[in-house]
Amino acid sequence: MSGDRILASYVIETPLDPAAVAEVMAGEQSSGTFTRVAGETDDLRARARATVTSVQLLDEVDAPSLPNAWLERRGQPGPWRRARIDIAFPPANIGANLPTLASTVAGNLYDLGEVTGLRLETLHVPASYRERFDFPRVGIAGTRRATGVSQGALVGTIIKPNVGLTAPQIAELVAQLCAAGVDFIKDDEVCADPEHAPLAQRVPAVMRVVREHAERTGKKVMVAFNITDETDAMRRHADLVEREGGTCVMASLNACGYSAIQSLRRHTPLALHGHRNGFGALSRHPLLGIGYQAYQTLWRLAGVDHMHVHGLQGKFSQADEEVISGARDSYTPLAEGLAQDDVVMPAFSSGQWAGTVPATWAAIGRDDLLFMAGGGILAHPDGPAAGVTSIRQAWQAVRAGEDVADYAREAPELARALAFFGSK
Repeated sequence: MSGDRILASYVIETPLDPAAVAEVMAGEQSSGTFTRVAGETDDLRARARATVTSVQLLDEVDAPSLPNAWLERRGQPGPWRRARIDIAFPPANIGANLPTLASTVAGNLYDLGEVTGLRLETLHVPASYRERFDFPRVGIAGTRRATGVSQGALVGTIIKPNVGLTAPQIAELVAQLCAAGVDFIKDDEVCADPEHAPLAQRVPAVMRVVREHAERTGKKVMVAFNITDETDAMRRHADLVEREGGTCVMASLNACGYSAIQSLRRHTPLALHGHRNGFGALSRHPLLGIGYQAYQTLWRLAGVDHMHVHGLQGKFSQADEEVISGARDSYTPLAEGLAQDDVVMPAFSSGQWAGTVPATWAAIGRDDLLFMAGGGILAHPDGPAAGVTSIRQAWQAVRAGEDVADYAREAPELARALAFFGSK
């Protein structure tokens, strides 16, 4: 393809000719519709039409993956062919407009009558286009500076119970977690501005204990306050966090939308922790939705600093291979030729504890990540401090090339974690 075009790669399923369907896809999402119309001149098509750059046949199946009334009305028989389709889009059609980019590459295509399955797998943008959008303001290096952690994984946890605690109770828990030695604490995605712990009360209460801990120890823990809300409210919440000396805010990306996240990014210098809750609805079916590489590309164009990738051997449905691929995507600049500051910090979570560290290290081979454990810290039989220590001991073991079980012989917190969580 031309180096100045946006390249989207799809997997489709259709009983029709996949090459013909690919042309329909390109036309629908650029200059045309199902038939050529007045005004769609050859010159306009040459300038503005998306182009199919590749059609790769994959396999055939005997039944469609998804229902399709359009095909049923025509009595269209199978077999249903699957193919990988690459389409190049002219950036001039879209401009520096993230919602329109998403609407172009992942919009009405899902409703096309010609397909019984369609999934956007990857999305690649040229450097000149990427530079028109926001970059991470904090990223990996800035997160390390803010937390004072120059090497090793950043060990984090999540406020539990998810909801129900009052602002003073949350502050008390944060004080305990700070004392336990965590680097990072985040709100749960379902706790934003509840009546029993509104941000107006919670942020000052939590930051007071964070500041007190920093004065005693010299270590300032990063807290990701969940400020998910409508756009103006998120800006006000971010201002409150910044006034109180906070370093990070969190937003539920799918619930807020591209425009709101862009507005928040442009408003605040704080680290922007992107939570992907709801991504499963977009991704779990192999012939519908969006793959993580394309998904994280769109949100990184909005300027987030951290992206959730779930965790290895965790409690969710995602395969480890997808978690690994997502983490590697986080470390990859969005376009060739860009500086390494165009990367984000992957956030590992969901059922993580000391025993999942070896798999994480083996798969990723680096520790530029947030390793977040809820129960793995808070439910350690010897308390949260021992839970944090057990995770740090596990990271020390793998970084030294040692087996964690062998290392645990001289590391009682790790030994207790292996015995306690390993039996569950």
